[in-house]
Amino acid sequence: MANLSVRKIDESICEQLRVRAAKHGVSMEEEVRQILKRAVSPSERLGDLALNVFGPDHGVDLEIPSRPPHDPLDLTP
Repeated sequence: MANLSVRKIDESICEQLRVRAAKHGVSMEEEVRQILKRAVSPSERLGDLALNVFGPDHGVDLEIPSRPPHDPLDLTP
């Protein structure tokens, strides 16, 4: 495992990390590990990825066409 040192972190950020870690019942070090892991991991859901790339924040606002309801398929033999 690699080690990482981060210097010059504002006291307010450290305090927020302390509170967040306590809320999750883990150490500050573990909380930072989890934050970093989430930050560099790909989206777990394809829809989230699509919104991040093509969503309204990126100039694309698509309207989803309405579809009429349909009866479920009968798959009984």
